[in-house]
Amino acid sequence: MEPVFIKNFTLPELEAWVQTLGERSFRARQLYRHVYVRNVSSWDQCTDLSRAFRAQVEFGSFLDSLDISRIDEATDGTRKYLFRLRDGNYIESVLIPDESRCTLCISSQAGCALGCKFCLTGSMGFKRNLSTAEIVDQVCQVQRDATLRSRITSLVFMGMGEPLANYDAVLRAIQILTDPNGLAFSHRRVTLSTVGLVPQLRKLGRESPVNLAISLHATDDALRSELMPVNNTYPLGELLAACREYPLPPRKRITFEYILLDGKNDSPKQARELVRILHGVRAKVNLIPFNPHPGSPFGAPSEARIYSFQEVLQKALLTAIIRKSRGNEIGAACGQLAARGFEFEPETENR
Repeated sequence: MEPVFIKNFTLPELEAWVQTLGERSFRARQLYRHVYVRNVSSWDQCTDLSRAFRAQVEFGSFLDSLDISRIDEATDGTRKYLFRLRDGNYIESVLIPDESRCTLCISSQAGCALGCKFCLTGSMGFKRNLSTAEIVDQVCQVQRDATLRSRITSLVFMGMGEPLANYDAVLRAIQILTDPNGLAFSHRRVTLSTVGLVPQLRKLGRESPVNLAISLHATDDALRSELMPVNNTYPLGELLAACREYPLPPRKRITFEYILLDGKNDSPKQARELVRILHGVRAKVNLIPFNPHPGSPFGAPSEARIYSFQEVLQKALLTAIIRKSRGNEIGAACGQLAARGFEFEPETENR
């Protein structure tokens, strides 16, 4: 039998797999605890398991599905992790420490097929979907970083790729990440960001209580289709209807991400239109000044223009937060991930 990736399994699936080895299901709970609570890097660390069982598990499974190839750290403490997948592809994750929390931005695909004009990830093209194990392992690997000053408290699916285009693997990863017996993240601390694949969006609302963020970035179909080709398939009216119908628990809101592009989508008129189209949605807005990258035709607005846009939203009693750029100097800011690390030796690190 081909070895399996152990982090592809939810706990019930792991119980079933353990039984195929001739072991009782409680052994799966032991393995699950070692993998996620203890975050072991070798089966040899599981000393409460018999040598024979450990040998079976080692022969029949892979504990890790990716390796850290490089770590870059910015002066603000942001870290970008370059991971090498077993097939030679690369992905990136970003750790963002703050005073009250430590957020890991994780990837769901190697590359991206959606081609948003302001996003560097889209320029590298689409390689493939990540497996559940490769998504979960980003968290496990970063947690093992001995130089971390605090544990990860929040997770955001805002790295490389469109999470809802890899729906099944992402949903299974969320189940493992939020399992009280496993990594035990509260669903209130997990956010999924999407450009708005409407059928999968509606399905997510029925199947998972995690926080939802929508990449909006324009207030009319013509501009949004220019910036984000997906709008030709799921235009604003259809997307916003799905948002109005989204089953939100009390006190939860949908976050709308709005990258401000100088002279493109940042006028007071467009701010007023944003207020209008979000009417009836329990919403808050994250305003993200564009993070430049080589070859992009866009620029960031002036501070005065950014604050003017925010003021229009706030006067309409719409919560609007200007998101501070983090990790820009190491290419780790929003829209800058592109796994441009192929020239580095897989086992080297740069802290």
